Amino acid sequence: MDILTGFMSVCLDYCYAFTHMIGYPSYGIAIILLTIIIKLILAPLTAKQIHSMEGMQKIQPKIKELQKKYKGDQAKMQAALQKLYKEEKVSPFSGCLPIIIQMPFLISIFYALRAYPYDPAYESFLWMPSLGAADPTYIMPILSAISTFGIQKQMSGTQVAMNDAQAKQQKIMQIVMPLFIGWISISFPSGLVIYWVVSNVFQWVQQLIMFRGKKKGANA
Repeated sequence: MDILTGFMSVCLDYCYAFTHMIGYPSYGIAIILLTIIIKLILAPLTAKQIHSMEGMQKIQPKIKELQKKYKGDQAKMQAALQKLYKEEKVSPFSGCLPIIIQMPFLISIFYALRAYPYDPAYESFLWMPSLGAADPTYIMPILSAISTFGIQKQMSGTQVAMNDAQAKQQKIMQIVMPLFIGWISISFPSGLVIYWVVSNVFQWVQQLIMFRGKKKGANA
């Protein structure tokens, strides 16, 4: 992780150098550029994760039928489920792999931005006096909570069928998680929160394009 964190810091250096080259030195813009580059690199993995979730959602009725049919016989039910997954070319674990691959990037950018040595002459951005310190106006923590809620709300349409208890728990999490992200963002450096917000917005747009494309394809 130290090597990857150092690499992220170097990448931020290059992004900042680019803003210098265009005549507008800004660490804030550099963080936004770096976030977009990272999300573009990871975009295929995000798309794969969404496709996997949609595939599992599509076969939920068949899964429920098998669960009813082989109730009490776990061996036969598991064999039938494996056969179904193979026929439909889906896997209940394929949605986890993209997340696992992305985690080192998320952790490394977290450490890189948390301890980044900003030049005091350019460490301010918009209303934030320092990207290395928490936002005193609380605007960024609020935006982090809103963007997290937007992602969760958007993804709720691709989740598998749930019983009443699971659905209730999911609704609670859609409120608790954004509030938690907003709360911890209060003490995080503003630069790190910018990364989180821009990353969420990028993913929201990516998913919006994918979902609209599927709807158009279905209606054609």
